[in-house]
Amino acid sequence: MSATELYTKGTRVWIPDSEEVWKSAELMKSYKEGDKCLSLRLEDGTEMENPIDPKTNQLPFLRNPDILVGENDLTALSYLHEPAVLHNLKVRFLEYNTIYTYCGIVLVAINPYEQLNIYGEDIIYAYSGQNMGDMDPHIFAVAEEAYKQMARDEKNQSLIISGESGAGKTVSAKYAMRYFATVGGSVNDTNVEEKVLASNPIMESIGNAKTTRNDNSSRFGKYIEIGFNHKYHITGAHMRTYLLEKSRVVFQAEEERNYHIFYQLCASASLPEFSALAISSAGHFHYTNQGHDIFIEGTDDVADLEKTRNAFSLLGIRGSHQMEIFRIVAAILHMGNIELKSSDREGDSCFIDQNDKHLILLSKLLGVEKTQIAHWLCHRKLVTVNETYIKPMSKQQATNSRDALAKHMYGQLFKWIVNRINKALSASSKQHAFIGVLDIYGFETFEVNSFEQFCINYANEKLQQQFNMHVFKLEQEEYMKEEIPWTLIDFYDNQPCINLIEAKLGILDLLDEECKMPKGSDKSWAQKLYGRHLQSSQHFKKPRMSNSSFIILHFADTVQYECEGFLEKNRDTVYEEPINILKASKKSELVAELFHDKESAVLSASGGRSFPAKMNLRFSKKSLPATNKEHKKTVGSQFRDSLHLLMETLNSTTPHYVRCIKPNDQKQNFRFDSLRAVQQLRACGVLETIRISAAGFPSRWTYQEFFSRYRVLMRKEDISGNDKEQTCKSTLEYLIKDPDKYQFGKTKIFFRAGQVAYLEKLRATKLFEACIMIQKVMKGWSQRRRYLQLRSSVITLQKCIRGVLARRLAEHLRRSRAAVIIQKQYRMLVVRRLYCLILEATITLQAYVRGMFARHRYHQMVEEQKAIVIQKYVRGWLTRSAFLHVRNTVVYLQCCFRRMQARRELKTLKIEARSVEHYKQLNKGMEIKLMQLQQKLDEQAKEKKNLLEKLASLNALYSAEVEKLKNEVEKERGQKTESSCIILAKEELKQLRGELEKSHVERRKIEETSSQETGNLKEKITELQRELPKIKEENRALNQKLQDQTKNMEDWLAQKVAAESKKLMAELEEERGRYQNLVNEYSRLEQRYENLEEEITFSKQIPRLRRNLSTPSSLFSDSTDQLSNISEYGDFEETASCTDSVQELDFIKTTTESELLQLQKRVHHLEWEKRNLQAELESKAQVIESYPTATLMCRLIIMFCACFCLCNSVSMAITVKTRNQYTF
Repeated sequence: MSATELYTKGTRVWIPDSEEVWKSAELMKSYKEGDKCLSLRLEDGTEMENPIDPKTNQLPFLRNPDILVGENDLTALSYLHEPAVLHNLKVRFLEYNTIYTYCGIVLVAINPYEQLNIYGEDIIYAYSGQNMGDMDPHIFAVAEEAYKQMARDEKNQSLIISGESGAGKTVSAKYAMRYFATVGGSVNDTNVEEKVLASNPIMESIGNAKTTRNDNSSRFGKYIEIGFNHKYHITGAHMRTYLLEKSRVVFQAEEERNYHIFYQLCASASLPEFSALAISSAGHFHYTNQGHDIFIEGTDDVADLEKTRNAFSLLGIRGSHQMEIFRIVAAILHMGNIELKSSDREGDSCFIDQNDKHLILLSKLLGVEKTQIAHWLCHRKLVTVNETYIKPMSKQQATNSRDALAKHMYGQLFKWIVNRINKALSASSKQHAFIGVLDIYGFETFEVNSFEQFCINYANEKLQQQFNMHVFKLEQEEYMKEEIPWTLIDFYDNQPCINLIEAKLGILDLLDEECKMPKGSDKSWAQKLYGRHLQSSQHFKKPRMSNSSFIILHFADTVQYECEGFLEKNRDTVYEEPINILKASKKSELVAELFHDKESAVLSASGGRSFPAKMNLRFSKKSLPATNKEHKKTVGSQFRDSLHLLMETLNSTTPHYVRCIKPNDQKQNFRFDSLRAVQQLRACGVLETIRISAAGFPSRWTYQEFFSRYRVLMRKEDISGNDKEQTCKSTLEYLIKDPDKYQFGKTKIFFRAGQVAYLEKLRATKLFEACIMIQKVMKGWSQRRRYLQLRSSVITLQKCIRGVLARRLAEHLRRSRAAVIIQKQYRMLVVRRLYCLILEATITLQAYVRGMFARHRYHQMVEEQKAIVIQKYVRGWLTRSAFLHVRNTVVYLQCCFRRMQARRELKTLKIEARSVEHYKQLNKGMEIKLMQLQQKLDEQAKEKKNLLEKLASLNALYSAEVEKLKNEVEKERGQKTESSCIILAKEELKQLRGELEKSHVERRKIEETSSQETGNLKEKITELQRELPKIKEENRALNQKLQDQTKNMEDWLAQKVAAESKKLMAELEEERGRYQNLVNEYSRLEQRYENLEEEITFSKQIPRLRRNLSTPSSLFSDSTDQLSNISEYGDFEETASCTDSVQELDFIKTTTESELLQLQKRVHHLEWEKRNLQAELESKAQVIESYPTATLMCRLIIMFCACFCLCNSVSMAITVKTRNQYTF
């Protein structure tokens, strides 16, 4: 059929729209060949011109007839295209409130965000035994179809449920499993179906979390195989999981939450059985408060935890194991709150405070050594052939290591729970067939896409390929069944995109190769991708403004991935040392069991990396550890292998598809966002299914349906008796001239896209013309008949109504006259009685009221008089009482305040009298004065020296002048010059002698002042010597106290060591007994022994905290040097007149040196005592060394404390003596 026949006036079409995606419009005039635009009118009455592209000459999509709108199967639409599908889903969802729609073999489910009453047991039994098209679309219909095909064909089935987060995948899978559990039942009373349903709350608790798009989003994929026996009763189930999002354990985006189990446990912290976990609100933990939203509206975390615990019990997990699970979850929360502190300014190393509350709780909950876990969270061990390197980590590296350990612990716990569920759901009898339910993440694209989105979209590429192949196969089988000629249908094949990801030297291959490189990085991996695939693959692109990201053209959308973090997430690195500590847990068997798994993904980060210069080095006799841990499979490889296994399973079964659609992002009930819906339809393959159907013969009618529907279009000569097939063929040959637009099968007629709409148009035109003729005749007959009936009825009605109105008027007049008379008499009687009654009541009230007022006034006067008398006495008493109370209070406050002041002064005086600082303050002023005097003496010495130098220069000048004059006199004499020159020389000589006399006078004055200051210094030194015995007495008291403390410390240490050794020997005997009985306990003790040996070796490498007792001696030597320097400053050169001052200074020097020698002797004596104490401690240490290895840590701690206390006491005593003596 040509375009001019289809696009006529009044035809409705679809045009693109930016907000609603597609808008409906109606043609204002028919289309003709060569027209450049179409005149359209929208549904709101707006008229517009729609241009036609001259290159493609593409006309707008045609709208389906109203009879086809709301079809429960999208493939039944005449025009199969995107706007028709979107409009049909919207009409069913909003107008019919129907969330399920078929699209061929695919069930499209739209999330209503409202609990609907369509999943009860009565609905289940209504769908049981029915064919798929007999009832409305429903998840139960798909489940019933899978169950019937399994029983009929004896072939395994699969339900593949996909969609983006928040579309309702988990709920759909839950209802499908409920259907199988209800219809299948169990073989006996084992209640397998209840256990299968009980696994749902457990998996939701540990695997679901709140995201910005969904309050209960599954953060992992799962495939559950429900097994059936020969009678098709449930025998058991098995679950496989894929790619748990472990990064959510340590980080959540804004308005998101961690996994539900953490918040359920925190909400139930007040329960008595959880008191030992020491947990509180989720807002207090770093791993649960990053999203700033710890609650979900309408969700009770306490009740959910109770459901989870009941499900654990139903699956056979004992209460003790449940508590161990909760202890591990609580330990992960406490681990996130451990504070890491930098050890230096450069930030190259860090440490954890041993008194950290969360560290103590972590070690207590997991049953590990606190010091070991604190050490290995801040250090890492690198092992080569003959050497072991212990490298400290920076604060950021230690934080990453801690987060990696938390993620690994949760991942191992998740695997353990899944294994226990599988064990509880294991088949009790032989399995004959199974139905698999695949609940897996849909296609994802965000603003920032990382490794998780890459793996998810890779899985969706594989599922889409399997879906396309299956739909194509079913389409071809239908044509072959009806024996109609067909050609190969072209469909989108995403194999090139899959090869880009998983083929040799593909993205995953290059990623694994880069992970094995010693210095591999995300940037170098990105460059390899550019060099390998940028020119060779059409599905790989490079962003213009970035060198650390890449673009993949997926089947659903184009996604840009950021390379940052790909290598780290693919490696999933966890250092081996913290894992070894957890393996040696002495409290929790579950913790040791989690990490003794041979397939656990632990990577020892000791191989293939460059070593920094700053690290501790020690030699080891051990060889390299086994390399199987170093060359474990990466996360990408594991996911690829598990995905291939899943594809093999799905290909061996008959798949049934459920595509879940999220109608809006605001989670509002029954609100349809067309833009979001069409994005998901493109991504989930529904439109691809429709395109494959539209490429062939999408509309299919049986001969009986076609005959009944289009009987009106058949001519009399085309009807051939009871042969409806021949009648349909003759009619179609007459109506549709092109034989390629339809095909006749054995039981059905196949139509190309648009042919049913054309037949509907012809049928509507035929019926329209017939209706016009029928309406013309019927309207004339009905109008004439109606007129006659109305005329007769009107006459009869008028006669009756007029008689009724006349009778009503006469009766009304009679009743009105009688009523007036009755009212007159009655009103008079009522008014008379009321007047008399009021008059009598008024007189009585006046009498009573006047008497009452008189009595009330009398009583008031009497009460006022009595009140005045009482007030007079009460006011006087109150005034006196207040005065006495205030006076007593003031006196008492004064006493209390003076007592408080006196006590404070007494306490202050006692403290000052007892403290050494008191003496220091007393001596502080003397020290300052002594230093000032010494400084002043030095200044005077310098002045004296300057004066002597000046005097010497003057004497030299004087002698030179005298010599000069003598020479001149001799010359004058020789030359017999005049006598005036001699007189002049004599005058100059007198002047020089006068200046010399002045300098001698000044020198004598300076000597006198220096002698006075020397006397003052002697007096002050004498006073200081008087105070010296007091200080010595205090020193002796301190020495005696130190000796007493040392003796007490030795006794206490001896008792403590003996008690600890006995206790540890008893524990060792118990451990040896357990070692002989339990093989698993042996392996854990052996690992613990190795960890302790490494800890001891490491502690020997670290310099111990010791106080250098030679420091006081150096202080004494420094003080002696300073005093000697002071004495040297005093030994300046003097003339013969300063001899006495020099002798006095020498006397001060010798006195000070003798005092210093005495103090040095005392220091040597104290050092000798220290060496004796150290010798005793070493002898005790040798005795302790004979104890078992388990006491080594205790022995080291005791020795360290003893040495530290001794050194502090000795150093304090020496420092006090040194400072007191240094004052001199």
